[in-house]
Order: sequence, then C-alpha cells, then structure tokens
Amino acid sequence: MKELKIIFMGTAELSCASLETLARNKNFQVAAVVTQPDKPKGRDLKPQPSPVKILAQKLNLLVLQPAHARDEKFVSELRELKPDLIVVVAYGQILPPAILDLPRFGCLNVHTSLLPKYRGASPIQSAILNGETETGVTIMKMDVGLDTGEIISQARTPILPEDNSQSLHDRLAQLGAELLAQTIPDFAAGKIQPQPQSPEGASYAAKIKKEHGKIDWNEPAEKILNRLRAFMPWPGAFTFFGGETEPQIIRATTNPKKSLPIIIPPRPPQLLKIWKAEIVARPGMAGEILSADKNGIVVACGKNALRILELQRESGRRMSAAEFLAGNSLKAGEKFDQPG
Repeated sequence: MKELKIIFMGTAELSCASLETLARNKNFQVAAVVTQPDKPKGRDLKPQPSPVKILAQKLNLLVLQPAHARDEKFVSELRELKPDLIVVVAYGQILPPAILDLPRFGCLNVHTSLLPKYRGASPIQSAILNGETETGVTIMKMDVGLDTGEIISQARTPILPEDNSQSLHDRLAQLGAELLAQTIPDFAAGKIQPQPQSPEGASYAAKIKKEHGKIDWNEPAEKILNRLRAFMPWPGAFTFFGGETEPQIIRATTNPKKSLPIIIPPRPPQLLKIWKAEIVARPGMAGEILSADKNGIVVACGKNALRILELQRESGRRMSAAEFLAGNSLKAGEKFDQPG
C-alpha cells in the first residue's frame, strides 16, 4: 500500500496514543498535527500547550493551532498539504464541511463508545455511571452531525468492577489507537463498507460539570459508587458535612445594655471528596453515619450503605479514613448534607 498522507487533529490526553501509533507506523505520513491553542493554566495563568502539542513536538511534527477550525486561512493551509485522510481524536471543535470534504478518504474519528450509544462529550463517564459492563471504541467516518457518521469498525472491552474513568480512559485510548492503525489500510483499499448507525439505541452523553459529582445519599449505594468511579479524577464524588445555618450572636459583657452584639456569620459546611469506597449491606437513614472508625466511615444510602475508605477535605490531601478521623470528629448518628 502506498504511504497515506494524514493530518491528525487532537488535543486531549486521549488523543496521544493514536497520534504516536500513526506517527511510528511506516504505512502513514503524518503531514501535520492540528491542536487547540495554548491555554492559560496554573496560578500565574501561563499559557500551556495541549498534551498533543507536547507529543507532536517530541516527534518533530508540524503543529498548527488555529483559534477556529472554520478560519479560511487555516482551511487553505490544510488544502495545500493535500492529505489523503484526516484523523480526529478528541480535538474539541466542530469541523466545517470545507474540512470534512477536503481529503479524498474523508475524515475519520475515534470515539470512545460503541456507537450509536453515548454520542457526545462524556461517553466514558456515562458508561460507568450507568452501570454498563461493556464498552469499546468506534472508528467513524465523520459527517456534519454530532457523532452520527457511518461506522467503519468497532472493538469491545469489558468494564471491570475496579475500573474508574481514568483506567478505562487509558485502556480505550490504546484500544482506539490499535484499531485505527488496523482499520485505515483496509478502509483506504475499499475493503470496508461503512455502515449507517442504527437509530435504535442512540443516546447522548452530555459534557460533565462540577455539580454532577455531588452525592445524593437517597440513591442506592451501587449507584453512588458508580458516580465515584465515573467522576474520578474530575470532578470527583463529593458531599458536605457540618456547618451552621444560623449566625452566632455574642456580647463583650454579660450586661446586654452596655455592649453591642457581635454577629459571627454561619460557618459553611465542609466539602469532602470521596476517593475510595465499598458497598456494605447495612440499613439506615440516607446520609446517616452508621459508624466511623479505623475500618472506614459507613454511611447509609437509599439502599445499603457505603464504607468510605479514602477521602479528602477541600484544599487538603487525600488520606485514609483512619487518618482523617484522627484529626476530624465524625460520630455515628451525624449526617452528611443532602443536595439542595
């Protein structure tokens, strides 16, 4: 097979395995790498390159960083490169028809679900959150819709009980890279006939927001544990403890006529991020702490309970339940806050 000229478009860490696999494969020539512009990060808000840009520079590849994929100058640059194929993995912008129609073999996308299930921004988190036992990757020929293009190939993998979003992300990134390298030659040779997605079973996975990590203790323990796994490492599964609803009023003297009251604002509840937990068969009022000792903090849920094994106070460090209890008082009968 003649060497295929490819333009790779990606930004996130998920993209890196596919880029490296293509760049090191003698069947492909990566003519350019397109990634999002550097973004300010950290306390000093210094512009930081994307993971894909860092890798592309290590591989000595041409890097393009348009602010907008629709920019006519950028589209002209791509056209001058005369790619056979454009590969898109977690790029972060919607591509206009001018780009989709540019290469002779079109644009291929690596999506981390078994389409048509979990189209959209959060297929990995959604699969774990919904208790799926299997997921996979799909190589899709892109069209103007959101993850609605024809399916070229798929590969499956089980979701293990110990998986979280990070571990599943890493496995799917590698699985997608391997499937991509296997699929492209046969697709370009006309040996694969793309198949339209079935309208049945289609679902959408919306972008994750921080508030999605808030625990509702009225839910069954299994569902809460899935939330913990799905949103690790970000935004994490979190709850609130303590705090006061009313301000405190104190006086400098015991004679109320000779001193003005001092009002102390109510203390806000403490955010606790849960890192590791397990299900235990114990009943109780949702959110109630059933026990708190060196073996963990057991909290009642809508069904069964969770034993919290590792947690983190806001702005604190991750620690075991025993370490946390050594410096924080939690007692049986107290409750974690419910969602507002």
